[in-house]
Amino acid sequence: MSQSSLQTSSETSPLHVAIIMDGNGRWAKKRFLPRTAGHKKGADAVRRAIKASVELGVTHLTLFGFSSENWKRPEDEVSTLMGLLRHYLAHEVKRLNEENVRIRFIGDRSKLSDDIIKAIEQAETLTADNTTLCLTIALSYGGRDEITQAVKRISQKVSEGNLGIDEISEETVSSSLFTADLPDPDLLIRTSGEQRISNFLLWQIAYAEFVFLDVLWPDFDKTHLESALKELSSRDRRYGMISG
Repeated sequence: MSQSSLQTSSETSPLHVAIIMDGNGRWAKKRFLPRTAGHKKGADAVRRAIKASVELGVTHLTLFGFSSENWKRPEDEVSTLMGLLRHYLAHEVKRLNEENVRIRFIGDRSKLSDDIIKAIEQAETLTADNTTLCLTIALSYGGRDEITQAVKRISQKVSEGNLGIDEISEETVSSSLFTADLPDPDLLIRTSGEQRISNFLLWQIAYAEFVFLDVLWPDFDKTHLESALKELSSRDRRYGMISG
């Protein structure tokens, strides 16, 4: 699939790619390095993925950066990941803003430190009007928790008399999620050869196409994204209907 054909397609409709960035630890283990080294190399792959998305006409890129379950990992590993996040927010946001990339975060921020929350809010405010690419990072995120929080918000509206039970629809649920202002993903990519969803965007990927890649995340580059997009273009997306 050529770059021009991708961009032509994205001019008429959003092209949303979601990625489960898996394999940092295995990448490091293969090289007899600590897992933290894999996470640092994974940050380089994030930069490549953003650049490639822009070049290939992707309009929305959502990355699974840190799950709600990842808090259970060893303290030193979590500390390294939070340090990488701080570095990213301090040194990458300005560049992304100059490249007209909007950055937003979804997930439970209550477990994050105050300085990270402040940096996230500043990044979102700074880049809010950018239009080349909407970059969403799922941080301290879990799909089941997201749906649970949405149910609570909807229940609150019902209890307050602002919403009738018969008025609850799929749109009601969608508009109550962290991703309310985003189109659903067209494509879900998972690296490292694993073939599972891992509690990521459970509601939103109902009709997404899945591509599982054997490449470990630190080695991910434009060729892998282009290959996945080519695979997407070859599939007949019927959304539950009969093929035409």
